[in-house]
Amino acid sequence: MKVLVVEDDRTVGQFVKRGLEEQLIQVDLVGDGPEALQMASQGHYDVIVLDLRLPGLSGVEVLRMLRDRGVTTPVLVLTAQDALESKVQALRLGADDYVTKPFAFEELLARVEALGRRPRDIAPPVLKVGDLTIDTGKREVRRGSKVVDLTPKEYAVLEYLARNRERVLSRTLITEYAWGYHFDPGTNLVDVVINRLRKKVDQGHGRKLIHTVRGVGYVLKG
Repeated sequence: MKVLVVEDDRTVGQFVKRGLEEQLIQVDLVGDGPEALQMASQGHYDVIVLDLRLPGLSGVEVLRMLRDRGVTTPVLVLTAQDALESKVQALRLGADDYVTKPFAFEELLARVEALGRRPRDIAPPVLKVGDLTIDTGKREVRRGSKVVDLTPKEYAVLEYLARNRERVLSRTLITEYAWGYHFDPGTNLVDVVINRLRKKVDQGHGRKLIHTVRGVGYVLKG
């Protein structure tokens, strides 16, 4: 089992890390929100143990953005915030379990192991919108039988639109997904990438898949 522990209190973080490693669990430890978001989005973890009070990006924001990105890794929230509202908010955002500090390590371990054994939802390896197919394993895009050559950012934006097909996504959501939290949302780079995608995906086809909802954002629909 591989676990990502996100905890800004280094003493607590090291305590959890050592305890899990004694159970032969592989552990990565990070102490701030942006790094947690990056590692949880790119790494292959069985469970994420997430504190809510983090520098740079709160645990609530990390959790929300992970679920927006389609990351389904089980998340156990570990926090001193024991108010009912905090627990309800975390669970509604997609947390799988919630443990408050102070905590008994034995209970934390049992909950981590239980989440690690839970059957995982398997994301579809191929996304389809009309005659557009996206092989997420190969990162290969085709419109009909023709392969569409995309840059990494173009692919990231198109995959995000495809995973949320028929849903209008704001420029802010697209920016957070493709460029990360610290990217300047005031830039027109999202529009630039969308225009390039239109040329590569829609140009020459009578049926357009990428649509603009004026004043709101973009949507992919067949």
